[in-house]
Amino acid sequence: MTRPLRLAAVSGGMQRPSKAAALAEHLLDLIAGEVPCEPRLVELGQLAPHLAGAVWRSQLPATVERELAAVEQADILVVTTPVYRGSYTGLFKHFFDFIHQDALIDKPVLLAATGGSERHALMIDHQLRPLFSFFQARTLPLGVYATDKDFAGYRLQDEALIQRARLAVDRALPLIGSTLDARFCAAGEAVAA
Repeated sequence: MTRPLRLAAVSGGMQRPSKAAALAEHLLDLIAGEVPCEPRLVELGQLAPHLAGAVWRSQLPATVERELAAVEQADILVVTTPVYRGSYTGLFKHFFDFIHQDALIDKPVLLAATGGSERHALMIDHQLRPLFSFFQARTLPLGVYATDKDFAGYRLQDEALIQRARLAVDRALPLIGSTLDARFCAAGEAVAA
C-alpha cells in the first residue's frame, strides 16, 4: 500500500486571517475531496520573522526548513499570494528563493492569487507562471484569481469564483492522476525488485 499524495499549499498572505490562505484552503479541500492526500498549508506570514535577514538556507531556523522541505517533497503544490504592485509578495519570492532549483521539476502546481480589483488578474500568467517555469514545474492550465468582493469575511462567497475553483481542480485532476499513477508504478517496480 502506498502513502496518500503529499499536497502542500503556500499562502503568501502576510496577515492571519488572510484571503490568500482562505483561497488556498478552499483549493486544498477541493483536491482532497477527489484524491487521497495529506494536505498541508504553509502560511508565510507566520514565517516572516524567521525569514527576515536570511541570505542562505543554512541561516534559516528549523521551523522554516520544515516548511521548505514540505514544499520540496510535496507531490502536488498549490500556491496563492496577494497581489502587491502587480506581482506576488516579496516574502513569497524570498521563500521560493530558498527552494532547491530542481525540487519542483514536473511537480503539478495550481496557481492562485487574490487582489483588490480585477486589474491584477493577469499576474497569474505574467508573474507566477514564469516563476514556476524556472523551476520546470508543471503549472496547471487554469489559475484562480479572487478579488475582495468574492469573499464574505474570509470565506469564498461568489458563485462564479467557486465554480472557477472547481473547474481549475477538475482540469488539474488528469495531471494529478498521472502523478498518482506514476507513483504507484514506481512503488510497484520497487516491490518487484
